[in-house]
Amino acid sequence: MIFSQRVSCYGAALAISLGIVGCTQTATQQSEGTNEAVPTADLPQVVATSTVLCDLTKQIAQETANVTCLMSPNQDPHVYTPTPSDRKAIEDADLVLYGGYDYEPTLIRIIKATTTNAPKVAVYEAAVPKPLMGEHHHHEEGTAEATEATGVAAEEDHDHDHGEEAAGHDHDHGHGEEASAELAPDPHVWHNAQNGVQIVATVQENLAKLVPEQAELYQQNATTISQQLSEIDSWIKAQVATIPETNRKLVTTHEALGYYADAYGFELEGAIEGFSTEEKPSAARITSLVEQLKAAEVPTIFVETTTNPKQLETVAKEANITVADKPLYVEGPGGEGTEAPTYQAMLVENTCTIVDGLGGQCDRDSAPVNNS
Repeated sequence: MIFSQRVSCYGAALAISLGIVGCTQTATQQSEGTNEAVPTADLPQVVATSTVLCDLTKQIAQETANVTCLMSPNQDPHVYTPTPSDRKAIEDADLVLYGGYDYEPTLIRIIKATTTNAPKVAVYEAAVPKPLMGEHHHHEEGTAEATEATGVAAEEDHDHDHGEEAAGHDHDHGHGEEASAELAPDPHVWHNAQNGVQIVATVQENLAKLVPEQAELYQQNATTISQQLSEIDSWIKAQVATIPETNRKLVTTHEALGYYADAYGFELEGAIEGFSTEEKPSAARITSLVEQLKAAEVPTIFVETTTNPKQLETVAKEANITVADKPLYVEGPGGEGTEAPTYQAMLVENTCTIVDGLGGQCDRDSAPVNNS
């Protein structure tokens, strides 16, 4: 069902809140800031694949759209298995927002295959058209080796010609195995708060196209969020400055913090897996990482909320390195009841986990976000 077929009912639905009789009300919800019931059945149906997009879409749209989130905070987009209800939600949507850059591969295949005429927007590709690139290693035995962060920007037209040499700094970790390398974009763009501003703008723009009569509200909300993200960006830099320079080294379960490292001055010393958690490490990769971490004298390594910490904990034990007390929210907000219920709070929480873990002093009280 396309939203254009429901526009007249949606206008009437708004009129109901002013006491004017309109479309039949089949479901209700409480409008934010009022006690009036607003029909939801006739609101535009927006689908967002992952938690970052879902959270920001809800913050911008508020009560003017039904936002369906396909994945919950504890699910890993890289290996997520879609359900029949996911397919139906996509087919019935008036707008589909997904990450792109192969972030949620199984959902992307469904989205591209669906026959719906609804706009399907790869938000991260639109917001960050020149992503960081990495070397995705394929071995003769057919297993995928870890992806190396290089900091190379993609071509603006997204033509990732794997036969061309990439410019930029190549972190050669010396895996000790022959591998053919090809470039792939890093999809984890949101870990740079300034990229978050561009993500917000992309979501706002597409919501305004869907519901033009709410364009002013969407612009106001997007402006508020963007201002907060700019303040968070400055706050992160101030917190990172408290870490001894020799300690500004990151090791995680998979290579999800390239944008964070690039924006805030960290060295990426290694990861068990590549950009996707589907890429399982070889024994040689783990052995190489242990030796590398010993040589780099990394003080602390960080596990993640959506991946099994056992392998990284094993590496930490063998390298005699501390594991941070708290896991990082690398795939998005943790949802209600966590210390990172929103995208903004996620940036703050991750920063404090990193700063405190590497010998700095994170001032949570000064963070420009309410984590409660």
